[in-house]
Amino acid sequence: MDTQVIDSRVNEAGDAIRRRRRCAQCDKRFTTWETAELRPPQIVKTNGTREDFSELKLREGFRRALHKRPVSTELVDAAVDRIRQRLLTLGEREVPAREVGELVMTELKKLDKVAYIRFASVYRSFQDVEDFRDVIRDIDQ
Repeated sequence: MDTQVIDSRVNEAGDAIRRRRRCAQCDKRFTTWETAELRPPQIVKTNGTREDFSELKLREGFRRALHKRPVSTELVDAAVDRIRQRLLTLGEREVPAREVGELVMTELKKLDKVAYIRFASVYRSFQDVEDFRDVIRDIDQ
């Protein structure tokens, strides 16, 4: 229980701290690792219900939007990671589902314009061709 920290270093990824310690009673040295347990916020649906953040659901949304599009799995993984990190850095316990949808749209816009329009058409509940024209004009700007 009574130890002295001799040295502390952050690992290469920056998500853990390695501490070299010395026992005050027996003088033996040992190493401990400290990591932060980061929990993604709960997602608040439009009907008011709450659910845990699901990376699987997020990937499924990307998969559907990118169906038969030439986008690599690595790029999708990176986009999902950016969204997950963004949610973690918000520091909020709850995030509206609409905010997550906007993050997905931002990433899809960078990855593939067709996938972006597909996702937007469902996400924003397009009603007619004019809604598609508006989004296409937005992309061209």
